[in-house]
Amino acid sequence: MIRAWLTGTVLMVSQTLHWAQALPCPPSIHGCSLDQEPVQVLSELPFIEVAPTTVQPYPVATGIYHTELERGGRPSIQPFPTEISYITFPNTPGLLHPSVPHLDVVPLVVSNLSTFCLYKGRPCGGIPHVAERSITDWDDTASSSVPLPSIATTSVPSPATSSSTAAPSGSSSFTSSTSTSASLPTSSSTPSSSSTSASSSGTCPQPTMATQDIFKPIATGAIPSNIRARDDHPLRNDHVVDTKGPISTNKFYANFFLGGQTNFTFTHPYSVAWARGNTSAKSHGLGISHVEADQLAMGEPNSKIPGNPARFYINPVGIHSIILSAVELGNSSILSVSKPLAFSTNVILQPQADSPSNITFPLVQGMGLVTGVYNNLQPAIQTTVFFRELVSAGSPKQGIFKYRVTLEDGKVWLVYVSPSDGADPKLQRVSNTLIQGPKNFKGTIQVGKNPGGDASEKVYDASAGVYATGATISGSVAVINSSGSYKLAWDKAGRNTDSTQLLMFALPHHVESFDECTQRNKKDLQLRTTTKGNATAYSGDSWTMVEADLPMSVGFAPWNPVTSTMASLSAAAKNMIKGVAPSELSQDINSQSDLDSTYFSGKAIGKFATLIYTVHELLQDPPLAATAFETLKTAFARFTKNEQRSPLVYDTVWKGVVSSASYTGDPGLDFGNTYYNDHHFHYGYFIYAAAIMGQLDKSWLDANKDWVNTLVRDAANSVPNDELFPFSRGFDWFHGHSWAKGLFESFDGKDQESTSEDTLFAYAIKMWGKTIGDASMQARGDLMLAILARTLRNYFLMDSKNVNHPKDFIANKVTGILFENKVDHATYFGANLEYIQGIHMLPLIPSSSYTRRKEFVKEEWDAMFASGASTPAERVEGGWRGVLFANLALIDPSASWDFFAQENFDLAWVDGGATRTWYLAFAAGLGGGPK
Repeated sequence: MIRAWLTGTVLMVSQTLHWAQALPCPPSIHGCSLDQEPVQVLSELPFIEVAPTTVQPYPVATGIYHTELERGGRPSIQPFPTEISYITFPNTPGLLHPSVPHLDVVPLVVSNLSTFCLYKGRPCGGIPHVAERSITDWDDTASSSVPLPSIATTSVPSPATSSSTAAPSGSSSFTSSTSTSASLPTSSSTPSSSSTSASSSGTCPQPTMATQDIFKPIATGAIPSNIRARDDHPLRNDHVVDTKGPISTNKFYANFFLGGQTNFTFTHPYSVAWARGNTSAKSHGLGISHVEADQLAMGEPNSKIPGNPARFYINPVGIHSIILSAVELGNSSILSVSKPLAFSTNVILQPQADSPSNITFPLVQGMGLVTGVYNNLQPAIQTTVFFRELVSAGSPKQGIFKYRVTLEDGKVWLVYVSPSDGADPKLQRVSNTLIQGPKNFKGTIQVGKNPGGDASEKVYDASAGVYATGATISGSVAVINSSGSYKLAWDKAGRNTDSTQLLMFALPHHVESFDECTQRNKKDLQLRTTTKGNATAYSGDSWTMVEADLPMSVGFAPWNPVTSTMASLSAAAKNMIKGVAPSELSQDINSQSDLDSTYFSGKAIGKFATLIYTVHELLQDPPLAATAFETLKTAFARFTKNEQRSPLVYDTVWKGVVSSASYTGDPGLDFGNTYYNDHHFHYGYFIYAAAIMGQLDKSWLDANKDWVNTLVRDAANSVPNDELFPFSRGFDWFHGHSWAKGLFESFDGKDQESTSEDTLFAYAIKMWGKTIGDASMQARGDLMLAILARTLRNYFLMDSKNVNHPKDFIANKVTGILFENKVDHATYFGANLEYIQGIHMLPLIPSSSYTRRKEFVKEEWDAMFASGASTPAERVEGGWRGVLFANLALIDPSASWDFFAQENFDLAWVDGGATRTWYLAFAAGLGGGPK
C-alpha cells in the first residue's frame, strides 16, 4: 500500500466589510494554520492508506470553503428610503438647528455641502434651516404637504426603446392542474413508463368540511399596456432548452444555466455540480456530494454576543464523492437545462451539441437517490476521493443490480443500475478514480449515501429503480377552523412504478407538520442537510402537511396573538397619537416615493399607506388623513402610469416584470431587480399599500387592480400554466420561505436576508386578496404566513432550543443571511448588530406578532438589546433604535409605548420607512400606553 497525504484546498477571499476575517481551520483539519491575510492555503491532513492503482496523485475529500460575501447585485446601503423632512426650513446657511423634533437624513451631495447647522451643540450633516412653529401648535384637524428643499439628483438614463414592443397578452386558458413536473426529454431512454400514482401505503381520511382552493388563477388577462415588452434582457438564457414558457429564475437549480455552469446545486440532502473537467478526476460528469457536520468550517467567535457564537458556518464545496459520467464526455461536452419548474428540472449532458446520446439527470428537491438516465453512452463512475472498494451486492429486485462503493474517506455509497435490456452491467473498477460500465448503455444509474449499515441499505433497496421527475402541489384552507393543508405529489418514472414507492427526504419543518398518513411512512434514515438540520427519509409518492392555526383574524390593525383579535385604542392613546400624526402626514409623499429604486419607493408608499390607515381607522379621523390620502393616490399613480425613474418592462426572455434600470449595463442597479432579485421585497410594499388604499376607497380599485395583480403574478403566481409568469417565483413551497437571489450565479446557492420582508409579502398577498374579494389569494396568504412562522422558527429565528443549526452558532439568534450552503451572521450593508438582527424585524406589521414568537423575541432582546446587554437599544443610533423599540412591543408594549411617547423624542430614531404614529399605535394596540 502507498502512504499518501489527504489534502484539501481552503480558498480564502477577502470580504468587503470591515469585520471580514480569515477562515479558521475546520474542526476536522488538524495542524493547519491560516494567516489573517486573504491568501490561498493548502492544509495537510493525517495520512490514510490509498490503494495502489491510481490516476490522480491525491484524493480530495475536504473541498473548498468560499467565505466571501457574494453580493449578487446588492449594494451596501441601508434599507431605508433616502430623505425625510418633518418640517421644512429655508435653505439658508449658518442658522441654528430647530428645537422641535425632526430628522436630518439627506443625500451625500447635500451632506457634503459646507454648513454650520448645530444640534445639541454639535455640527449636523443636515440641510441648514431655521425653526418654524412647533409640532404641538399644529392643527389636529387639517394637514398640508410642504415641498422639500430642492436638491441635486443623479439622473438615470432612459432605457433604450429599440427593443420595446407591446406586452404579450395573458394566457388563453387554464386547467385545474397545478402540476410542476418535468417530463424527461424524448431522446432519453427510460426503463419503463412514467407514473403519477399516489402512495399505496393506505388511504387517509379526507376532510369533509368546506375548504377554499388556494391555487386558483390570480388573473388571465394581458399585462397593462403601458408596461412595454423587451426581448433584450442583459442575460441570455442560452443554456435552457425545450422550454417555451416562463423560466423559474429564483429556484435551486439556477447555477446550471448561469455563468460557468459549475457551481453546486443543492437538492437537500445531496449537492450536485457539473465537474466540467475542473476536478482532479478530470471528469465531465455530474458530481455528487454530501457533507457531514465534522466537515463544517466555523467562523471566529463573536465576543460581543453572549455565548460567543461563531460568526458563520460553511460547508465545503468541490467534493465529488461520486461522479456520474460517460466515457464519451470530454472537453466538447455541453450541459443544458430542460423544464426548469418549481420543484424540479432536467439537467442534460451530451458529448457534443448535436449528439443524440446523452445523460439526463432529473433533479427534484428532496430526491432520495440521484438518478442518471443514460441513452447510448458508456457509463463512467468517477470520484475525487478515491475508491477503496467496489462490491457487487446482488439484485434487490429483478432487473436491478446493486453495488456497494466504499471511498477512502470511509463513507459508503450505494449504486443501483437498471439496464433497459435487463442484462448484467458488470461494472468494473478500472482505477482508484474510475468504475466503468458497458458500451452503448441504456438505462438508469442511481446513487445514494448509506450512513447506517444494513438497515439504511434496505430502505434504499425498497425504492431502487424508480425516481421522481417532478411534483404537483395542491392546497386548501378551512375557514371554519382556521386550518390549512398543502400536498406535494411526485410524478415518477423508472422500473415497476406501480408497485414501487419513491424515497424522498423531508426537511424538519415538513416532519413537524406531516399529517398522520404521511407520518406512517417514516424510515429509519437521516442525512444532514447543508443549512437546515437533518433530512428524514419517507417512502410514498406524496406528502401532506397541515397548519392548524392560520392567522385568519389578522387584519390591518395591530393583532394580539393571545386573543387573536385586532386592537382598539383607548381615547387617551388616540389623543397622544393625534398630537404626533399631523407632522408626519405633512411630509412630502411625492418626493419621498419618487426615487431611483423600486424598493425604496415601495417602502415610502407602504409607510404612508400605514400612516393613513392609522389615522383614518385607528384614530377614527378620516378628515385628518384626507389630504395625505389624495396625495398618496397621486404618488401611487406615478407607478401605475409607469412614469417612475426606472419604468417597469415585461422581459420576454425569462418572462417577468422587471425594473428597466439594469438595461443600462449595471446589474446592481435597483438591488438587481432587473435580474429578478428581491421581487417579493420590492413589490410586496406596493401590494400591501394597495390593499390598504383599496380598503379605504373601493372606487380606487377599478383603475389599479390589474396593475397590482400583475405584480402578484410576477412574484407569486398561483398556477404553473400561465404563459406570462412562472409559478411562485420567490416563495419556495418545498423550503417554506422565499429565496431573494435571482439570476446571479453563486458558490453557495440561493439566499435570503430579510425574513420580515418575506413575511410582509405573504401578509400583503393575504390582505390584497381580502380587499379585492379573491378568497383563494387571501387563503394562500394565510397559509404562507403559517408556513413561514414554522420555517422561521426552525431555520432563521433561533431560540435556545434550536437543533437545526450548529450549537456554536445559535446564540446569534438570527441567521443573518441564510444561503443554501452557508449561514453568515451578517448583512449586505453593514456589520452592526442592530443591522443584522433588525433586518429580520422591519417592517413591524400586524402579522409580526404571529411570525415572531414571544419566546424568541425575549431571548434576543435580553441577550442583545436590553439595558446592560451587548448592544443596549438606548445607545443605538438613528432609525435602528426605533426598529428595536417597535419590536419590543411584541413582548413589552408598555416599554415600547413609553419610548415613542417620551416628551423629548428625537425623530432621528424613526427610519425613513416608518412613522412614529404607527409605532405608537402598534404598541398601544398590543397593550401599551394609557388605558
